[in-house]
Amino acid sequence: MHTIPKTGRMKRLALLAVLASPVTAALATDGYFSHGYGMKAKGMGGASVAMTDNAFAGANNPAIAAWAGDRVEVGVDVFMPERSMERTGLGTTQSDSNTFYIPEFGYNKKISEQLGVGITVYGNGGMNTDYPANAVPANGCGGGTPASNLFCGSGRLGVDLQQLIIAPTIAYKINGNHSIGLSPLLVQQVFKVDGLQAFAGMSASQQNLTNNGYDSSSGTGMRVGYLGKVSERVMLGASYAPRISMSKLGKYAGLFAEQGGLDIPENYTMGVSALVTPDLTLALDYQHIAYGAVRSIANPSAGLGGLLGDANGPGFAWKDIGVFKLGVQWAVSQKLTLRGGINLSDNPVPSAAASFNTLAPGVITTHYTAGLTYALSNTTELTAAYMYAPSNAVSGPNKAGGVDTIKMNQQSLGLQFGWHW
Repeated sequence: MHTIPKTGRMKRLALLAVLASPVTAALATDGYFSHGYGMKAKGMGGASVAMTDNAFAGANNPAIAAWAGDRVEVGVDVFMPERSMERTGLGTTQSDSNTFYIPEFGYNKKISEQLGVGITVYGNGGMNTDYPANAVPANGCGGGTPASNLFCGSGRLGVDLQQLIIAPTIAYKINGNHSIGLSPLLVQQVFKVDGLQAFAGMSASQQNLTNNGYDSSSGTGMRVGYLGKVSERVMLGASYAPRISMSKLGKYAGLFAEQGGLDIPENYTMGVSALVTPDLTLALDYQHIAYGAVRSIANPSAGLGGLLGDANGPGFAWKDIGVFKLGVQWAVSQKLTLRGGINLSDNPVPSAAASFNTLAPGVITTHYTAGLTYALSNTTELTAAYMYAPSNAVSGPNKAGGVDTIKMNQQSLGLQFGWHW
């Protein structure tokens, strides 16, 4: 029976992923980048830059497209973060909205022995919080003040950032052991924030500070990659994506530095995979994400002397992070493959900025992962991945002279269906 997916079916799957992703992305793992892209990578702590058994080259390493063959993979990850803030004298306030459904899509096609092409649809996000409107009792923000949110504003307090990246990919084998690849990155992001009325006096554009609904911006970038088979058992990989300049979020020109600027930071990954035995593979990646070069993310939240929205206005004080991703893959049988991994990340949020980062508590530093693939037939497979990130906390002073402690823990469970031929 002919099992190759029909072109029309693949187009419909791609369209479904494109339409669904922007309204469901809510990640917060390595900062606001996902700990991995594709369920196989997610089961191995995110290690992927030197692995060739998936269709997510555009997110991980474009050079993989020359090795991955003909395949299509579509799945969904159920992401379950818990976020909270504890304040001196107030107790703990939990963020609501703790379950999100995140689709993923990848397609790869072998054109010749040297050339492969594909497309990957994936997302970033994570600055997603939703705190109650009356977290602070009456008079808690000064004598005579009504009940208010954690930032002494009216209504609910929260932020939502979603980034959708579509990455068409082309890769070429220079010879039988080495390939290079390129993925143009087509990016659309949406953002909104509510409940910051108390910051109006600190904003260069008060009408463009808060409660303006979703705004969107777009940009284009690229990812380049290399993959090399240095021996019969060892492969080396590397990928690099320069900073992506995004159009301004005009509705929030009074919040983000550079009048609403929110660029995507430069990032690079280097890694190795080794076939320890015919059935056992180890993979190790190192990733660097340059959050510290984007003013709206990296500028201190206090002490600059400027206003929110100024060219060099206050930000979230995030710093660059490094991430180690270690994974193991064991082919138990022809039908069953098991995976496990750990992802160790720096925390981008310093204690001095803990209070303002109540909005975006991206403080997770450790992820434990597990996964499996089961072959349903010679051409179809089912892949599952689970991630657990234990709670991490950052504490720092608030303007009232007390201490705010932001916390987060996470779980995710994903399922992916794949065809290969």
